[in-house]
Amino acid sequence: MNRQEFQDYLRKKIMILDGATGTELQKLGMPNNVCPQQWVLEHPESIIKIQRNYIQAGSNAVYTCTFGGNRLKLDEYGLGNQVIEINRKLALLSREAVGHEHFVVGDLAPTGQFAAPLGTLSFEELVDIYKEQVKGLLSGGVDFFVIETMMDIQEARAALLAVKESCDLPVCVSMTFNEDGRTLTGTDPVTALITLQSLGADAVGCNCSTGPEAMLEVLYSMSKYASVPLLAKPNAGLPKLIDNKTIYNMDAETFGKYIPSFIDLGVCLIGGCCGTSPEYIAQISKQTTGKKPIPPVNRKISAVTSSRKTVFIGSGNPLTIVGERINPTGKKKLQESLKNNDMDEIFDLALEQIDNGAEILDVNVGMPGIDEKETMLQVVETLIGSAAAPLCLDSSSPEVIEAALRIYPGRALINSISAESKKLHKLLPVAAKYGAMFILLPLNDEGIPETANERIKVIHEVYSKAQDYGFSKEDFVVDGLVMTVSSDQKAASETLRTIDWCSDEFGCNTIIGLSNISFGLPERSWINTAFLAMAISRGLTMAIANPSVDLLMNIKMACDVLTGRDKYGRRYIEHFSQSDFLHKNESNNNLPVKPVTEQIYDAVVKGNKDGMIPLIKSAMEQNIQPGKIVDTLLIPAITKVGDLYEQKKYYLPQLILSAEAMKTAFEYLEPYLRKANADSNDQKVKIVLATVKGDVHDIGKNIVSLMLKNYGFDVYDLGKDVSAETIVNTAKEVGARIIGLSALMTTTMVEMKNVIALAKEKGLDCKFMIGGAVVTERYCQEIGADGYAEDAHQAVKLAKKLSV
Repeated sequence: MNRQEFQDYLRKKIMILDGATGTELQKLGMPNNVCPQQWVLEHPESIIKIQRNYIQAGSNAVYTCTFGGNRLKLDEYGLGNQVIEINRKLALLSREAVGHEHFVVGDLAPTGQFAAPLGTLSFEELVDIYKEQVKGLLSGGVDFFVIETMMDIQEARAALLAVKESCDLPVCVSMTFNEDGRTLTGTDPVTALITLQSLGADAVGCNCSTGPEAMLEVLYSMSKYASVPLLAKPNAGLPKLIDNKTIYNMDAETFGKYIPSFIDLGVCLIGGCCGTSPEYIAQISKQTTGKKPIPPVNRKISAVTSSRKTVFIGSGNPLTIVGERINPTGKKKLQESLKNNDMDEIFDLALEQIDNGAEILDVNVGMPGIDEKETMLQVVETLIGSAAAPLCLDSSSPEVIEAALRIYPGRALINSISAESKKLHKLLPVAAKYGAMFILLPLNDEGIPETANERIKVIHEVYSKAQDYGFSKEDFVVDGLVMTVSSDQKAASETLRTIDWCSDEFGCNTIIGLSNISFGLPERSWINTAFLAMAISRGLTMAIANPSVDLLMNIKMACDVLTGRDKYGRRYIEHFSQSDFLHKNESNNNLPVKPVTEQIYDAVVKGNKDGMIPLIKSAMEQNIQPGKIVDTLLIPAITKVGDLYEQKKYYLPQLILSAEAMKTAFEYLEPYLRKANADSNDQKVKIVLATVKGDVHDIGKNIVSLMLKNYGFDVYDLGKDVSAETIVNTAKEVGARIIGLSALMTTTMVEMKNVIALAKEKGLDCKFMIGGAVVTERYCQEIGADGYAEDAHQAVKLAKKLSV
């Protein structure tokens, strides 16, 4: 099935997918603690029976039993060297089950690890891991691919690129969202949708995590911006433990009543996830009989994304400020930082600009004496973990732009693509591949056109070429080409004419590099601000500027009100109610350097681990004792991070990076602390942590471990798939006051009860805390645990409470 055939099918017919596989395999005798892929290959009749049952119930397509078929997952069972063959055989089994009249979908799922900067895997390693699995599934003859249960947008991107770089088959991407409406790493549904459909996904949606009612809310937010079909695979409600078995609380008939609502939202592919069975698929079939899919509207969206935020451009939205300050030109401090691979200044410039109103950050590292490509990658990797704002990637080198786009976990803006042959033919296909927006710079090999009419000709030329790659006018922003008015009196008027034509006749968004207009003149902020107001009146939608200049930002806010872009003046009122603008300098360059104590606190809050050790050394040189650094700086800072996380102002990436910064500080201070506490009787509270037997998911548990260590607990992390005997014996041996248990799967959470029962049988006097995606407060009470924590921050608070 090619991509066009896939889209044609979904215009005519709703595709019914299958339901849960793992629980159906368990009904046929699969034990909890085995590799499902290996067990199925040893019992091929099991998957054939299950998938034929789904086809008989109404499924048009079944997923291959390869959810855990990537190298990292198979390595846990010593099967990592058999990835291609295992995936090939499992695809062939699905084909045997359903024949050629129905579709076999190659199933890719999470690896269980994060890519840098959140984890240790490089992005290319992640892509290669998925390419290996894709190769096996292709050799088994799958019809198309689905990337499912994705909790991290970067991992979803890696898998999507792996498929697209391996074949031309259609590929769907299905994310999983928490109760707060975001993925584990903080991506909201709209941001996920725009990122993935821009990157070339043929369908986008969600599965797992929730029942149908909550999933409808997620899909509703996606539906307003979807230009591709939507996919849904909800759970059968929420799990409960009854007679030591996991039972979902929604029956098939109730589940089926939600199906028409999914179809009304534009869901064209629908099936079931955890807790569903052929009975549920039969209800989907019943509810979709005679219904036609609602094909997606061919929406054109001007928006860029980071992993955690979408910025919409134009269409009545306020003027978008692109912060210009991450550019080494004329900045000696930044130049030195880049030469020394020191990201402190990058951190500060990024967060300062965001605080002052920049919604996008321009990133340019071009300067002599450095490897621009490697430096750009380092800066991008730094910013994607710490700053929520989307990035505008700025370089004269197509190779640098391409390298940055590849690792960027969102839809970036390219600065820029012109009619210069070097850029036009190299960057347009790159922008198309990675789904980026771009700034259209109206200059060509002959140089900078002086008049608006000449610039308009170049705009038409670039647009004509861009259409060949599928770009529309919403996918780029025209640069009005601001030249300095001190050397050309007509420069301002020609730029304004260009903006006017783009807004009123051509119909596209526009941007200017504002500071160019005043080059060579005194008191430049007056010229810049006056010109900005004039350009906004002509329809300007974006400006590359310094958001630290109050005069400029205040006029921008006023213009948004006067042009109707700020409804009811809400942003204007908020801006001035929060700012002491009469007493602020126009630049922060003259502000005094913060004391080292404040810098250490900020380094933890901002997650700046690279700058931590020099700050700690500096503090100790000033005779600030290690214990005081911990008690008055590090602990309060990580507590602040926890508060921000609880308030939904921080998400998992910031939590991890701050924890890593804290860990870096502790590791450096530990010898000094040990020496200072040699004669102390203070004892750390000992905690044993483990993911229970049969469960090989440990991302959440690892984060909890890191956070607990940072709060001074003595943590014994036993890893994953740990037996009750090992957990209890270790706790007894080390004298643990708390045992922490984690489980991600409904089939393994019952093992928590066994651990608690064994500990009580052996007379252990300790507390139990539990957590994991499927675990609830009610389950905690049912099994006799002392507390439940839904995330790492709550786990720390609970551990403190239980250790009193």
